[in-house]
Amino acid sequence: MTSLDSPAVESAKNYRMSPREVLTFLSAVMALTALAIDLMLPAFSDIREAFDLGEDSNETAQIITVFFFGLAAAHLVYGPLADRFGRKPVLYLGFGIYIAGAVGSALAPSFGLLLISRFVWGIGAAGSRVVATAIIRDRFEGVAMARAMSQVMAVFVLVPVFAPSVGVLIIFVLPWRGVFWFCVVIAVAIALWSLRMRETLAAEDRREITASATLAGYLEVARTPVTFGYTISSVFLQGILTVYLATIDLITSEFFDRESQFPIIFGAVGVLFGIGAIVNGKIVERLGIDGVLNRVFSVQLVLLPALVLITLSSGGRPEFWLFMPTLGLLLGTLVFLLPNLNSAAMGPVGHIAGTAAALTGAVRIAAGAAIGGMLASTVDDSLSWLVLGIAGMFLGSALAVWLVRRGLRNAVTSATSR
Repeated sequence: MTSLDSPAVESAKNYRMSPREVLTFLSAVMALTALAIDLMLPAFSDIREAFDLGEDSNETAQIITVFFFGLAAAHLVYGPLADRFGRKPVLYLGFGIYIAGAVGSALAPSFGLLLISRFVWGIGAAGSRVVATAIIRDRFEGVAMARAMSQVMAVFVLVPVFAPSVGVLIIFVLPWRGVFWFCVVIAVAIALWSLRMRETLAAEDRREITASATLAGYLEVARTPVTFGYTISSVFLQGILTVYLATIDLITSEFFDRESQFPIIFGAVGVLFGIGAIVNGKIVERLGIDGVLNRVFSVQLVLLPALVLITLSSGGRPEFWLFMPTLGLLLGTLVFLLPNLNSAAMGPVGHIAGTAAALTGAVRIAAGAAIGGMLASTVDDSLSWLVLGIAGMFLGSALAVWLVRRGLRNAVTSATSR
């Protein structure tokens, strides 16, 4: 490992990977998390049967939520490590734990041990997420970072388009545990690819790991108003994503009796994610982050009341062709919000990118998983509370952005009046 007083690492011009390959590689790294979630959704019914959970049990939602809790908890550890030892050692550590969690899930003899393995799996996935975000911040900033994040997100969100169908195919050929082994194989392949990448953290930017230094870094991130406010906004969006992933299998099969169409329905929403991410990457440079956010919030002001009306007017059991397209369009707005909010949040704290990515990621995922998990438990014989909760979280996200902007305007006014 490079010591603090060693010569600076290679400059950006000397990276083995071109910028295009870097973004492709980081997309694959980030997609490991999506794969660990979406590939196994078609296996939920087999998991219920294998562990005697009951045909309509929503306990399988814990497979998603415990993964998110592991993902969140480990962020706080990986961030300081990435800022001290560099990005690559931490990336390798994350790969190792990710593979161990996937193997443990494949071999778990009980539902309880499966959940423990999924928690470990989430811990491993956190390493790749923290490092990928930090590497993007190492090489890009401002609008360029938002554009890079959108390109990474475009590949990341396309995983849900294909993953359920791949999962169905795996289960058709192999036992349901084969979906876990597939993740192991993909993780090993990406780990080998990472050998081409050079370290992106300069030696002069490396920070000592001490309790005081780590606490100081986290406090600096938490006390940065823009970073704090946009992170809170993204917490609500993460909660929406969590509850969707945790309940879509049950909604598709129990409310709409379309279990066989699940890969198509899930994939269609994934296509909206992919298209949105590509469009966002093209327009954010022209409109700016605030310009994109303003337009997306305007669209939501139309879609949110429509979704609530469709659901409540039907007593919580809406018509499929009214409910799913509206919900899908709303979910599609997430890919215009999350990458831009994350980029804006990281802007003021680029000098401690690893620590910032760790804290903001931990807060976003943990709080989002907690909110989404609680909301998922309301799904029984009605979707009313689910939809009202989703609407509330969208509004909470917009309110947080408004408060950040108000604070910035007040700061500018105060500075100019002196």
